[in-house]
Amino acid sequence: MRLLLVEDEKKLAAFIKKGLEKKCGHAVDVVYDGHEGCFYGGAVEYDLIILDIMLPRKDGLTVLRELRGVGVKSPILMLTAKGTIESKVEGLDSGCDDYLTKPFDLRELVSRVNALLRRNSVDQSVELQLADLALDPIKRFARRGDQILSLTSREFSLLEYLMRRKGHALSRMQIMDHVWSGEFEGTSNIVDVYIKYLRSKVDQPGMTKLIHTVWGVGYRLGESDEG
Repeated sequence: MRLLLVEDEKKLAAFIKKGLEKKCGHAVDVVYDGHEGCFYGGAVEYDLIILDIMLPRKDGLTVLRELRGVGVKSPILMLTAKGTIESKVEGLDSGCDDYLTKPFDLRELVSRVNALLRRNSVDQSVELQLADLALDPIKRFARRGDQILSLTSREFSLLEYLMRRKGHALSRMQIMDHVWSGEFEGTSNIVDVYIKYLRSKVDQPGMTKLIHTVWGVGYRLGESDEG
């Protein structure tokens, strides 16, 4: 999943980004003011936005209203040092989906993020299946037949993205945008490297191949190499 974090406290932003990427395998883009938050939130289709209220250049509530005003439907989790009922009501009435008061435990943030992602997708809590390959996005395990697959968080995110779009030819850029944030240049072969890692676990010798190369495009997950 690709997330946007709008937070001007750089140490806190780095802490949240690292936690969500390592614990959940999400790709997290970070911006540090409300103006950038509006731009990125409106230009990129994020699976979820984490938005601080107290921001330079444009406050979080203004960003929230502007994003909802231009039709952004991504779930939005507000962060704030304000703990009053009035501020929470104002955020919820302006279109946010959940509210978390600082300081907070990273475990609670992760739990709320996962809950919003499940709520935003009718199939988010359902085990994903293709042939004898299965993936549970909530319990975070994958298996091929009776064999549990030992995947890193990034490999899990890559497989989840492929499974949610099974049958579709996905470009390297599409995969990069949803599984990674801005860590790598467009010419990087990081997608090919991780596809190779994933194939070594999902398509072991003697198994029917499910991860296919689409020449000139990228990759596709399917029961056959036609599509």
